Amino acid sequence: MPRLRIHVHGWTRRTLILTDTPDPDCANCEGDGGFEHDYGDHTGEYAGTEWEPCDCWNENRRWTLLTLPRRPRWLRRRDTGRDPWAPGDYSDEPPF
Repeated sequence: MPRLRIHVHGWTRRTLILTDTPDPDCANCEGDGGFEHDYGDHTGEYAGTEWEPCDCWNENRRWTLLTLPRRPRWLRRRDTGRDPWAPGDYSDEPPF
């Protein structure tokens, strides 16, 4: 039985997707969804990591629920060169 969650995907065109998640009680992967295997090249040096998914999870099982609308151009925030979330940096835009 799949364990479903809602996921927001994408930067250019954001979409709500319903995805399957790994079984948190799986004895094989302990809820990680798979196993990492490090491998080396012909000299024995580290060359990368491969991912082997566990049988408790199908990472390709997903359904698109909704494509989110884009903000109108006049609502998009312009880059002012300062961090809008910095402490002491207040906005004068409503609501005050």
